[in-house]
Amino acid sequence: MTGTEQSVAPPRHAWRLRHGSAVASTCPAARESRPTSCERVHDMESSQTFRRVRWWGAAGGALLGAIDIASLVWLGVAFEMNGRDVTLLVAVFFGSSFTLLGYLVGWAVEARHRERDAAAVIRSQSEAIGAARARVAQSEKLAALGQLAAAIAHEVRNPLAVIRSAAQGLAEGRTPDAEAERASAFIMAEIDRLANLVNSLLAFARPLHVEPRSVSPGELFDRALLLAADELTAKQIRLARDESPALPPAWADPDLVCQVLLGLLANAAEAVPPGGEITLGARMNDGAVELAVTDSGPGVPQELRERIFEPFFTTRPRGTGLGLAVAKEIVEAHGGRIVVGERPGGGARFTVQLPVARMAA
Repeated sequence: MTGTEQSVAPPRHAWRLRHGSAVASTCPAARESRPTSCERVHDMESSQTFRRVRWWGAAGGALLGAIDIASLVWLGVAFEMNGRDVTLLVAVFFGSSFTLLGYLVGWAVEARHRERDAAAVIRSQSEAIGAARARVAQSEKLAALGQLAAAIAHEVRNPLAVIRSAAQGLAEGRTPDAEAERASAFIMAEIDRLANLVNSLLAFARPLHVEPRSVSPGELFDRALLLAADELTAKQIRLARDESPALPPAWADPDLVCQVLLGLLANAAEAVPPGGEITLGARMNDGAVELAVTDSGPGVPQELRERIFEPFFTTRPRGTGLGLAVAKEIVEAHGGRIVVGERPGGGARFTVQLPVARMAA
């Protein structure tokens, strides 16, 4: 016997001792040393054994019929028809009736057991599918991060070299005041850009933890606008709101959805020229609460409308390509969806659909 055979044999024999050699010998998983799969076969055989309940029910019914007719005879009850003794005929009738009744009761018990087993299988398979999907999504994100490692290193290395050079000049005190001010501004801008890159990577890589609650669209807009106020004011952007009356609350995590809206507002503010317009809208659409961010910028070309949600895809020279990818992940984690379309008259329109709050549904 080879070393491989020796390592495989013990689990197989142990499984046979646990579940019985008859089942193990017919179970392919046992021959392949997969006890978990064979345990499922054992459960199936146990279920088949349980299905014999109908026959136990039939036997019990027959016995009950025999006891019933015997009791009547013992009590002196006579069964006659036209002067003839029909006790045997009545016994056959009682026995067959009680046998059929017992069989039907056993069949009903089996049916209930089958339904319970099927529900348990469906539940376990659904949980396994959900866990597998989460693992696949996380693996895809890690793979994407690995593929972009070189590009990220390039993005970080160049600004750091320039920052070091500018900081060295300031430290040596050989730069005029005007140049020192420009160098300081450049250093702060590059540090902010690198911090944004790192934050985007962290937001994309870490698993989401959604804590939804009932929240009104107006509250979500108010929070996002409060955070984006400085940027919108700096570009003198006109802001409009178009919210349908009597909107039901959405079932969403306010912090995460506010992060999505803030990113869409930042993109819109960058796309529109100074003095442009951004509109926030909310309405019901297809049974969901729909939030929209519309701008008067150049819009998104048709051929790019699917790709802009891909990780690390960007059309901006200084963009990370992660903002819309993270936004899509957040929205889909809520059971919603995010799409981009065209604004009438030109511009882009991003819509986010969220489920209606359960208490209002």
